[in-house]
Amino acid sequence: MDILITHGGLARTRSMHLRPWQLWTVGLTLLVLLMLLSGTVYHFIFLKAAREGWPVVSHLVRLVVRDEFEQRDRYMRENLDAMAQKVGEMQAKVIKLEAVGARVSGLAGIKADELKALDAAGSPASAAAPAKPVPAGAGRGGPYVPASSPSMEQLGDWVAQIDAQADHGSDVFTLVESRLLEKRLEMMMVPSIAPVAGGVGSGFGFRIDPFNGRAALHTGLDFPADVGTPIRSAAGGVVRSAEPDGAYGLSVEVDHGNGLLTRYAHTSKVLVRPGELVRRGQNIALVGNTGRSTGPHLHFEVLLAGVPQNPARFLARGESLDAGSIQSSAGTSARSRSGRGR
Repeated sequence: MDILITHGGLARTRSMHLRPWQLWTVGLTLLVLLMLLSGTVYHFIFLKAAREGWPVVSHLVRLVVRDEFEQRDRYMRENLDAMAQKVGEMQAKVIKLEAVGARVSGLAGIKADELKALDAAGSPASAAAPAKPVPAGAGRGGPYVPASSPSMEQLGDWVAQIDAQADHGSDVFTLVESRLLEKRLEMMMVPSIAPVAGGVGSGFGFRIDPFNGRAALHTGLDFPADVGTPIRSAAGGVVRSAEPDGAYGLSVEVDHGNGLLTRYAHTSKVLVRPGELVRRGQNIALVGNTGRSTGPHLHFEVLLAGVPQNPARFLARGESLDAGSIQSSAGTSARSRSGRGR
């Protein structure tokens, strides 16, 4: 491409020869400069005029970009409405969890006063949204339908309130978990499993004494078994004694706390020592025929504050005993290998 440059006062004419790639380079450079100039003018003049309200320019700019602003506002409103809908759904779920937490708290034995104390101790939910108290059993819920598009500040407040309610719910469930674990530990410390597998030969109560033939109180349960059969602890506790004890023969006593004690009598061998911590189901001795006994068996007692209790009532809470296996002493006297003792 040739470009001729002439001037009235000059006798000669200048010519410039541009190759195609030079022409394209010049065109692109001019286009880029034009775009940069237009962008600079738009951002630093027109937008500033629109924000600061310049008399004439701002009006012209708003007329030009009105559609853009309206589209942006509509997009923001739609997003805020969608976020508000999600927040409403989250609020409904939190309310449902609160109701579940209240029911579970009742099942765990947590009193309403404890939950009120937890609220008063610093529940941020009540501080975030003070409102009229609602009874615990009152139903709440339903879809969230905003009356108008919320602001970002309102959404922030709602999210903070939900976060506070979630923290409070977490505290409630932590308390429930702790209480349930306490109950589980209590159950582990209560005699609830049979110390020897098999039926019961002689039950708790009055019977004919096998040695003198007189009526006497039988203070435990007799479990007929072969010599050497393992005896397991009916609950967790601390071994109080493991030694010969008169008519009980070689016996083991386990203290379960709160005045509750179990005794395992007529054993042939003791597997634990006094002061040793034993767990529920742990083997602590072997069945024998020591002391005041007519044959190999385990005499099992449960004592509360030193007073003998019916062990069957405790064992029924764990591994249930066969009702037909608890026989009267008269019915068991005919059994050739059914040992009985004190």
